Amino acid sequence: MEEKRKPKGEEMEKLIVLAVVIAVVLAVVAVAFAKKPAKGEAPKKRRLLTEREQAMHNRLTQALPNAVILAQVSMGALLTARSRATRNRFDRKIVDFVVCDRAFQVLAVIELDDKSHQGKETQDAERDAMLERAGYRVIRYANVPDAGQVQKDFAQGTAQFARGISQG
Repeated sequence: MEEKRKPKGEEMEKLIVLAVVIAVVLAVVAVAFAKKPAKGEAPKKRRLLTEREQAMHNRLTQALPNAVILAQVSMGALLTARSRATRNRFDRKIVDFVVCDRAFQVLAVIELDDKSHQGKETQDAERDAMLERAGYRVIRYANVPDAGQVQKDFAQGTAQFARGISQG
């Protein structure tokens, strides 16, 4: 009968070193792939509207007293699509204001352009076209208009708006 050879001292040391190296590599890999808690600064509150947006909200409320004015509305609340690729084109975007009648039917989407829109005219036009294709009226203002201008812009709008506001 053949006897199994027992590892000698040197061979045993090599096996122990190899086992330790494997254990260290596995530990490093486990730490690297473990979910880590988010680091960095804690979120802080911020103003819901800029001063300019507040002025626009006040102007819309003044000019259209029987309308419901919503600020900072997600395009995902306005649009839907079955295709994820299509939804990805709008789901994280925000419109400045949505003007609704008392039944919360959207009368118009209002965008107040500022310096952040400079050089982004093409993207703005694409957003407007997407909203318009879905059936929304989009009105863009470069500056906060006076109440008369807002009323004029809405008077030139849809019959739905005239009905919604007059029925207030």
